[in-house]
Amino acid sequence: MKYVLLLISTCFVIHVEAQGVLTLDEAVKISLENNYAIKIAKSNQKIADNNNTRGNAGMLPVVTGSANKNYNISSVTIGLFDPNLPTIERSGVSNNTGGAGVNAIWTLYDGLGMFIARDRLRELQKTNVTQIESSVENSIAQVSNAYYDIIRQSRRVKNLKQGLGISNDRLKLSRDRYEVGQGSKVDFLSAQVDYNEDKAALIAQEQALENAKISLNSLLIRSLQEEFSTNDTITYDKSLSLEILREATLKQNPLLILAEQNKRLAEMDLKLQKSAQLPQVDFITGYNYNASNNGAGAPQATKSLQNFAFSYGLRSSINIFDGYNQKRRIQNAKIGQEIANLQEGDLRNQLNTALERTYLNYRNALELIKLETENYKIARQNIDIAFERYKVGNSAAYELREVQRNAVAAETRLIEAEFNAKITEIELLRLSSKIVE
Repeated sequence: MKYVLLLISTCFVIHVEAQGVLTLDEAVKISLENNYAIKIAKSNQKIADNNNTRGNAGMLPVVTGSANKNYNISSVTIGLFDPNLPTIERSGVSNNTGGAGVNAIWTLYDGLGMFIARDRLRELQKTNVTQIESSVENSIAQVSNAYYDIIRQSRRVKNLKQGLGISNDRLKLSRDRYEVGQGSKVDFLSAQVDYNEDKAALIAQEQALENAKISLNSLLIRSLQEEFSTNDTITYDKSLSLEILREATLKQNPLLILAEQNKRLAEMDLKLQKSAQLPQVDFITGYNYNASNNGAGAPQATKSLQNFAFSYGLRSSINIFDGYNQKRRIQNAKIGQEIANLQEGDLRNQLNTALERTYLNYRNALELIKLETENYKIARQNIDIAFERYKVGNSAAYELREVQRNAVAAETRLIEAEFNAKITEIELLRLSSKIVE
């Protein structure tokens, strides 16, 4: 039996070496380079950077240029005051007018709305940075979970292979006994059924391992059939403190920071609406040229006219009544501010709840690791004893099968306890934003 287990283990190692080992750090690096959510967040950050300008806040003048040229053809009848002069009649008279100019409007005062708008654009920049941080942390957590899931599934494959090795030894022994007339056919067939059952379980577990690899490849945004292997051990931090994690969560969690930023944005929106109630003062200036040509040719009529004009001045305006629309916008902004405050409070409560539950699961998983490690050691000793007894005929096949199942189950529970400890550790680090460390 030991020779079979050694052979299985050696084949597994050779296969792993041929594939090449993908470390967790490498997987995280690939994910951060390829992750769609991070790329989208970075693109949104570029938009926010582009929007944060003095012009977009309304601090700079708006300068427009214009030019026009109009033509018309008309029939003209002109009656003169002097009765001795004949009435003038013209048909097909061509007239044209044209002009060009440059005009500028510069808002000097709008109830400080332009300064509030600039602060709001800066805050929007910060929210996009926070969203990038959140996407990065989520990506690291997702990749880490998927990576350790592969280790879990891989260790379960090895566990089932060990169990299959025992079933194979038992099958050979029962076949030999049956062929020499020292064992019953029932024992031989039972051994065959148990072997087939273990083989089917191994095939299903190997499929679960391949699915786990596909999931990680998907997170890394690369070919789903990319072959790789991982490390086979799960290490975990036993020293995490709930109080330290809670303090870090309330200071560093990007979702909570984003909620606080949304509160400031809601406050700015309210100030912006209130500023619209104050007068607006604009500086207006322009330089314009106008020309007209008259083709009627009437006596004392102006044939052509050109005009150059430079103008400047101040314009003041205030909203006196607009159907209560401004009042409605202020009321909605106040409600939006209340909603932002409630959302921030709700998120704090959710994060505290998630932190408490996850930490409890983390501590329980550590305790289970101690218990299941002891159970696994006992189960391994028990199966060695049971197989030796079975070989010399001191125990029945069903007793060996039961001990074998207990050993496989004990190792499975240990693997699950270690995996759960790691998963809860990752979640605690994600909640407290320590995962990037």
